[in-house]
Amino acid sequence: MKRLLVLGAGTAGTMAVNKLRPLLPRDEWNITVVDHDETHYYQPGYLFVPFGIYRPDEIVKPKQRFIPSGVDFINAEVDKVEPEENKVLLADGTELPYDYLIIASGTTPRPEETPGMDGDEFRKSVHEFYTYEGAVALGEKLRDWEGGKLVIHITDMPIKCPVAPLEFTFLADAFFTEQGMRDKVDITYVTPLEGAFTKPVASKYLGDMLETRNIHLEPDFMIESVDDDEKKIVSYDEREIPFDLLVTIPLNMGADFVGRSGLGDDLNYVPVDKETLLSTQYDNIFAVGDASNIPASKAGSVAHFAMDLFPENFMRHINGLKMTEPFDGHANCFIETGHGKGLLIDFNYETEPLPGKYPLPGIGPFSLLKETEMNHWGKVMFRWMYWNILLPGKELPLPALMSMAGKETADLS
Repeated sequence: MKRLLVLGAGTAGTMAVNKLRPLLPRDEWNITVVDHDETHYYQPGYLFVPFGIYRPDEIVKPKQRFIPSGVDFINAEVDKVEPEENKVLLADGTELPYDYLIIASGTTPRPEETPGMDGDEFRKSVHEFYTYEGAVALGEKLRDWEGGKLVIHITDMPIKCPVAPLEFTFLADAFFTEQGMRDKVDITYVTPLEGAFTKPVASKYLGDMLETRNIHLEPDFMIESVDDDEKKIVSYDEREIPFDLLVTIPLNMGADFVGRSGLGDDLNYVPVDKETLLSTQYDNIFAVGDASNIPASKAGSVAHFAMDLFPENFMRHINGLKMTEPFDGHANCFIETGHGKGLLIDFNYETEPLPGKYPLPGIGPFSLLKETEMNHWGKVMFRWMYWNILLPGKELPLPALMSMAGKETADLS
């Protein structure tokens, strides 16, 4: 009996076992998935919880509900992988041997990596919304916050869903406007990048979105520390930005066991071939979703499109054949812009976001790089599709690889 071991039952890990279980004969293959948490979180919902758009209970379900029959689920902490011996050690000392390993352990925010970020003001005047607990706490804060200097800040890239900080900024602008207190809130968007939108075409189409909302932009800001006492963030070049409420996106890192196992880079992401997701070190280890170091957005859509191609590649690989379904880094992201509207961007490793229509050329119904109500509803509808189609591994009628059909060649002049 051959053994497939999957570490992580988040988006990518759950999709992997749902798609592979029907392909691997049950009398020949045992599949086991290990995860330290029994709750599955709809992470795109974290953005909406602080503003009361989603209730916390609307974005959680038991993980085992989405694990298919014929797959063993172990609720445990992983200590380390011993790749030379093809086994995984759990924190309780249990050893799990494998023939093939899929690492799907995701990425998590690490406020402790920035001096002062997780200090006395954490979850008081310093908040984050990249965890369930953080999103709930921030929602409680916003309910009775009386205004002041709101700073939305990104520590460093890569992060889960790179557009989420911008979405939070736009939603905050709309939220305080609707509360009749926008004039009492000074909003500053702080990024380590050169601008809010860094790709030329997106910058041309969307570059004035902060200015028209009276949101200040502070680019190229590499944070050195958070000063709890003075309530300010300080950069390595000694710039200081004061805040009354700091909503920060801490440094994101992969799972600690990846680092302990010698399988990760400096941020604990597993180096893989960007087209096949096969480890660059070991021929029987794959890393999928946010756990890998592929140069793509760490967004759910990337996991979805990659996992549409992954089963065929996996089956060919275990049979000694060349993998023939290269992943192109395809991602598309709905961007909430407030007041019931949203944007959509569609891109991959080589092609930046372009204007046009998606998914049907000339028809849509979604518009690329344009604020529309339909794009907002696309984001809202995705939650149902996530629980009912994507996680169970059902087919969504969208091409896994990015298509240029329906896209316009942008004039940057």
